Amino acid sequence: MRRLAALMAFLLLGISSLIGTANAAETRKVIIDQDAFEGPGLQPILMLLQNSKVEVLGITVVSGDGWQPEETAATLRMLELVGRTDIPVIAGATFPLINSKARNARREAQYGALAYKGAWMDSWPSYNTMARREPHEPHIVPPMREGAPTSEPLPGSAAEFMLAKSRQYPGQITIIAMGPLTNLALAQRLDDGFASRIREVVTEGGNLLGRDISGKQDEFAMQMAYAPRMSFNHIWDPEAAHIVFTSPWPKLTLVTGDASDRIIGTQDLLNRATASNQPVAKYVKSIAQPGFPLWDEVEAAAWMDPAIIRSKGRLSMDVDLMPGANYGALLTWPAGGGPGLGERDIDVVYAVDPGRLEAMFVDLLSR
Repeated sequence: MRRLAALMAFLLLGISSLIGTANAAETRKVIIDQDAFEGPGLQPILMLLQNSKVEVLGITVVSGDGWQPEETAATLRMLELVGRTDIPVIAGATFPLINSKARNARREAQYGALAYKGAWMDSWPSYNTMARREPHEPHIVPPMREGAPTSEPLPGSAAEFMLAKSRQYPGQITIIAMGPLTNLALAQRLDDGFASRIREVVTEGGNLLGRDISGKQDEFAMQMAYAPRMSFNHIWDPEAAHIVFTSPWPKLTLVTGDASDRIIGTQDLLNRATASNQPVAKYVKSIAQPGFPLWDEVEAAAWMDPAIIRSKGRLSMDVDLMPGANYGALLTWPAGGGPGLGERDIDVVYAVDPGRLEAMFVDLLSR
């Protein structure tokens, strides 16, 4: 009888081990590359952290909407407040590879002002209706209403972190790039084998289908409304975007601005997502503002659950590096129909199901 009991216990232990191994195999390894310094930009990071089937290896930070030092501090503080200081944060590029505020100002003097310039904004225009921290110099971290972080970023650069993880988990990592692509470009230039070791890169930007501009435009999407191929994530650092669009990733996906067009974080949606009063919900409630478009949330959701995608296709793509009015603009050709200068075919997401997106947003942030 004892021998039978011991055998049964051994078998149960083996089964439990197999189940544990299977569950571990189901998790998807991710590096989040983000340029968030305010609450709405941090919400998509929390969505990924809240998904039990996603293993976030780290959050790398790049300048874009704000400057990298401020974004790094905001990300660290967010993780402290939601109890996830186990996730490393790694500071990345503060400046683009070649582009600069001075170069951008000269471009604007010749070809007209850009509606949105991220960290290069000198002031917020009259059409802005959201509470935004005032623009400042690159290495200043202004006071944050949620308080300064007590934790520190991981030593080293974002590019070095990406390279190390790609060697540790070859073929297993997805990089979800929600901002300019400087960190990825630096990693690829440091090691030509980097791209081939990454499972997939998912990025966001560009309105390829166009939109009705006869009425009042969303204040945050004005740049793409009037110049739909001039996506901020690409015009901030066009050379980095070119490197990423011409590198040999096994899979590269672009979630366009069309996919999130008019999908807004309304007060009702935020109320539903924060009603649980769980730590993440409490944090979102404290920092969220209604009215922000859910650009990066759509990008994260389309990767987590492709079933929400309603329209997609494939294009050959690059960015314009010629000095001029279209510096950084997306260039597209039919799949396989580019000029053969390194551009590659990528998967393009044009539309998602708004209802399913909102349901995922509420479910993940309320856990």
